[in-house]
Amino acid sequence: MNKNNPIGMVDSGVGGLTVIKEAQKQLPNEQFIFIGDTARMPYGQRPVDEVIAYTFQMANYLMTEKHIKLLVIACNTATAAALPQLQLQLSIPVIGVIQPGAEAAALRTKNKKIGLIATAGTVNSKAYENQIADYGQDITLMSQAEPDFVQLVESNHYKTAIAQKVVSEHLATFKETAIDTLILGCTHFPLLASFIQVAVGPEVQLIDAGRETVNLISSYLDTYDLKSEIKYQHDNDTYYTTSDPEMFKLIATQWLERHNELDVRHLNIIGTGEAQHLEGK
Repeated sequence: MNKNNPIGMVDSGVGGLTVIKEAQKQLPNEQFIFIGDTARMPYGQRPVDEVIAYTFQMANYLMTEKHIKLLVIACNTATAAALPQLQLQLSIPVIGVIQPGAEAAALRTKNKKIGLIATAGTVNSKAYENQIADYGQDITLMSQAEPDFVQLVESNHYKTAIAQKVVSEHLATFKETAIDTLILGCTHFPLLASFIQVAVGPEVQLIDAGRETVNLISSYLDTYDLKSEIKYQHDNDTYYTTSDPEMFKLIATQWLERHNELDVRHLNIIGTGEAQHLEGK
């Protein structure tokens, strides 16, 4: 495999941009291709079989058309549903976001009381519980599904007073739990991190599962001898969305803090492993 090939990232929407932002900082020599399946989000309320099928469609496109060397499932719901099958069936390394986030939380909590906010799909999968149990049966995990937070981000309302009010009301219950650590178990949620921190209190440390995942990506590149030998300009990274490129570009430009125009294209996934793309202007 050519170590100068790109790294692929997939997500149900724009949330995975929180992962790619950190990856671009830590891995300046790597090229990234991102797919946000915004036409079919949110994944958190979909049946597991659908999430698996959609994730495989994106993965197969990136492998066959873009020849990626490593795949990152930058979505907690898709990680919980599809990661084991992807790792078995794909010929390249595949990384999810749950294990790195769970490990970071388990190692950093002082009182062994951890909170988790995620989609219903991630919460119901108990993927975080299973991972955290590996670090100690005495750790208590309190989980709460927050699908409304995803919609706030996807509609570009994540900086508004309405968003602050919703976050404050939804997370009020955590004030009574004595947690000292809160996992942001959806890659959309770091865009709401400032509101979340205020809602749960300054004494609670937030764990950004996506950011923790970038450390694992770097480790995989070393382990599999896949570090790029060419320095790419991240302004040349490519972003695909399955719905409106303009809305995606607006959110991506703000979050990634880019001054140059992003290369955002429309991707029409029409069947497992089959996709057509149009230039997004």
